Amino acid sequence: MGRDKHVLDGHLELAVELADVAHGILVKAIDSTLAVEVKPDRSLVTQIDLEIERRMRTLIADRFPAHGIIGEEDGTENGGASHIWVLDPVDGTAQLIAGMPVYGTLIALAIDGVPSLGVIDIPAIGARWIGAVGRQTMKNGRPVKVRSCNSLSSAILTNSNQDYLPPNGRPVLDALREATGARVYGGSCLNYGILAEGRTDLALDGGQKVHDFAPFRPIVEGAGGIVTDWQGLPLTLESSGNLLGAGDPDRHREALAIIAECHAAECAA
Repeated sequence: MGRDKHVLDGHLELAVELADVAHGILVKAIDSTLAVEVKPDRSLVTQIDLEIERRMRTLIADRFPAHGIIGEEDGTENGGASHIWVLDPVDGTAQLIAGMPVYGTLIALAIDGVPSLGVIDIPAIGARWIGAVGRQTMKNGRPVKVRSCNSLSSAILTNSNQDYLPPNGRPVLDALREATGARVYGGSCLNYGILAEGRTDLALDGGQKVHDFAPFRPIVEGAGGIVTDWQGLPLTLESSGNLLGAGDPDRHREALAIIAECHAAECAA
């Protein structure tokens, strides 16, 4: 156990260093005019995205050369490794370009396909969540936890971007909109940080890529919550990218039941 703790400490130390590098670059860019390119999938990229990821890759290669890397901008390297870092240098590039302060950097370390360490760093509001298997999730150095929720009708639901929902996702969102007490849209990765610290109750997203969601499992679980796919399966590097997070396990089960009903109705139509 002592050796495992020491190894995890080394991984956490590097994760913080990676987040610090990204944070420093993004803080300088807050009031900058950015050159923007449109990628083939119609998402946006700036030189800042590219610079952050390249610097993070260099740090990982120097510290843990046997580890693999999956990055949004430069793809997969050593994908067969047992330890794989998953990097999204700027989650919410469109928000960064528009000056909306909900963009951030996502960092995860997956061990044997399971995200075991995660960082969400939101530089514009000075917030950083760090989660790791077997440890309490921390925000800016203090422990955080999810909150209980008595009913879906009193729950606050977040959704990052309706445009990314799969074709069968809009009825799911509409059904959960009807069932919940309030909705907040457009929060990007911030949604899973505020879920972990007990400010919201449910997070629904669809069509995400692995670099968009890998840190959420250790962060939300380390705060006492749960985040799965829409079938209720724990998130791995192979997950679909349709996400349901919750602070209260009972509300998670109820939301899963609503999703299942929507899909059953679609199949019957």
